[in-house]
Amino acid sequence: MGRKKILVFHSSSDLYGASNSLLRSLVALQQQHLDPVLVLSESGPLSEAVSKLGIRVHYIRLGVIRRKYVSLPGLFNRMYFIGRAILQIRRLIKKENFDLALTNTVVIFAGAIACKMSGLRHIWHVRETVVSPKPLKQFIIWMLNRTGDAVFFVSQASRENYLPGLRRERTRVIYNGIDSTAFLNVHYDLKAELGISGENRVVLMVGRVSYLKGQHYFLEMAKLVLERNSAVHFVLAGDVYPGNEAIVDTLKAYIAQHHMQAHVTDLGFRTDVSQIMSGADIFVLPSILPDSLPTTVLEAMAAAKPVVATRLGGAREMVLEGETGFLIPNDDAVFAAQALQTLLDDPALRHRMGQRGREIVLRKFSLEGYLSQFGGAVSEQLAQ
Repeated sequence: MGRKKILVFHSSSDLYGASNSLLRSLVALQQQHLDPVLVLSESGPLSEAVSKLGIRVHYIRLGVIRRKYVSLPGLFNRMYFIGRAILQIRRLIKKENFDLALTNTVVIFAGAIACKMSGLRHIWHVRETVVSPKPLKQFIIWMLNRTGDAVFFVSQASRENYLPGLRRERTRVIYNGIDSTAFLNVHYDLKAELGISGENRVVLMVGRVSYLKGQHYFLEMAKLVLERNSAVHFVLAGDVYPGNEAIVDTLKAYIAQHHMQAHVTDLGFRTDVSQIMSGADIFVLPSILPDSLPTTVLEAMAAAKPVVATRLGGAREMVLEGETGFLIPNDDAVFAAQALQTLLDDPALRHRMGQRGREIVLRKFSLEGYLSQFGGAVSEQLAQ
C-alpha cells in the first residue's frame, strides 16, 4: 500500500515565520510516512526548499486575501481568482487520490471550498489572529465551521479570538516549535558589522515591514531611549511585505526627522538570523496588532536574549513578565522605552532573563515536540 497523500495549501513562497513553520509541518507529515503535495501561487525560496525535501509543488494562483484588496474592486479581483482556483483545485483532486487536505493559513479560501465541494476531508491550520474588519472575521469563523473537519491553532490567544462562534470540539492548539541548535553556540560580532563601539548596546527587531509588525512603534521607542542614552544602536531586519512599500519611505523620513541615522540601521532581508540574534543585547517585538505566535520571539529566546513584546496575541504565552522579558502596551512608547531602559541599565538582568527564556524554548517549544504533536494530530484525522 502506498503512502497516504495530503494536499497542502499555503499563501506565499517566502521563507519568513509562517513559511518556515510550514516546512516543519511538512517534515512532520513525512515522519508519519505521509506524502504531502504543496500548492502555492508562485515559485520562490519556499518552493525551492520544499523541492529539496522531495515534495511535489503545484502552482495555482489562489486568490490570497491581503489588506490591499479591502475595497470593492479588490473584492471582485479576489472573487475572480478564488473562483478560478477552485476549479483548478477540483481538477487536481479528481486527478489524484488525496486522503486529506490542509490549509496553512486563513487568508486562503479556495482550497477549503474546493475540498468541501469534492468531499475531501480538510484541516485548517490557523496562524493569524484576524480582529478586523469584523465582516472578514465573521466570514472566517463561518468558513472554519463549514469547511473544517478539524481546526489547529498555534496559540490559545488565536483560538480565543475566534470563539465562541467556533465549534470548540473541533479545535486544538499546537504550539510551533523551532530547531534551537542553530542559536545555542553562535558568537557573531554584529557591532563590528555595524561599525559601532563595543560599549554600545544593540536592540533588535526582526520582521517583514508591514503595518502589523510595528516598525514605526519600534522607532518611537528608539527616539525616546536615545534622548537619555546615546550608547544604544537600534537594528531592523526584514524586507518589505508586497503592498507596504510606502511604509519604508515613512520610516526613513521618521529617522531623518529625528536625526537618528547614526543610531538606527536597517539590515533588510537576512538569512543569518541566528547570527544577528547572537550579536544583539535585547530583542523587541513591537507588533501593534495581535500576532498569533511569532517565531522570532522563540528564536530570540533560544539565543538567550531578553524579549520586550507587545501584550497581544501569542506573545503572552511565550514571554513571562519579569522573568524572560517585559510585556508592553501596543500604544505607549513612553512605557515601552522605560522597559527597554530597565534592561539596558542592568546586564545581569538581561543575562538572567535570556537564560530563562532559553530554558523555556528548549522545554516547551522544541522542534521534536512540534513534529510529534503536529504529525500525530494529522494522523488522528486520517484515522477518522
